[in-house]
Amino acid sequence: MKPLVTDALWERVGPLLPPPPPRRFRFPGRKPLDYRKTLTGILFVLKTGIAWDDLPAELGCGCGKTCHHYLRAWHQAGVWRQLHALRLAERNGADQIDWERALIDASFAKAPEGGEDTGPNPTDRSKSGSKHHVLTDAQGIPLTATVTAADVNEVTQVLQVLTDMPPVGGKPGPKRQKPERLPGDEAYHSGPLRTLLRWRGITPVLAERGREHGSGLGVFRWFVERTISWLHAFGRLRRRWDRLTEIQEAFLRLGCALICLRFLGP
Repeated sequence: MKPLVTDALWERVGPLLPPPPPRRFRFPGRKPLDYRKTLTGILFVLKTGIAWDDLPAELGCGCGKTCHHYLRAWHQAGVWRQLHALRLAERNGADQIDWERALIDASFAKAPEGGEDTGPNPTDRSKSGSKHHVLTDAQGIPLTATVTAADVNEVTQVLQVLTDMPPVGGKPGPKRQKPERLPGDEAYHSGPLRTLLRWRGITPVLAERGREHGSGLGVFRWFVERTISWLHAFGRLRRRWDRLTEIQEAFLRLGCALICLRFLGP
């Protein structure tokens, strides 16, 4: 089996992880598991979509409860956000991020167990679900992704998605925080949104409702649709089993970082 935590990934994640707590001199207890093995267990659950309790002991990654604990703790410490920002900065420094336009879209994920930020899915007979709002550059490189309930309208989340994007460095001067243009489909058709985007210095390219099929926006938008399909290739993002939003956000940010590593190369 190919290693889930490659050397290229570990070289970037390892320095970001907080150090383990000091052990007591007397009765130190069991020695903590190696962080690289713990990350392997987290990635195995993310990619396969299995339950935490079903994590195979043969992997040597500890129990699912341990991996769940560290996924949440590292998310709260900002590890996944820093990892994503680091990879974006590397690509930006190499002029491999196209800031001419950013692409935005959303997709549904079933949530049979319910939980925070879930709601009736309007496209699946009102079954419980969540919605992933994804922002990419013109090539489909994921810039950020957020989670809401399935019944939240996309147009109401554009400002939140843009604000959630980490400032991208990698070059001298101020960090990049916004694209030049923002194409979107009919779900983002809104006069107030166009005004807000122009006020923020972003040119809106939003499809009009009732437009004729084949108007041309699909030539640009398919990149973000492809990125969403890559994200939903991860079992834990295709079907949400976690009741806590922060666990789903942790998986989503980790998925974005993995796509950057895989899509752009080491």
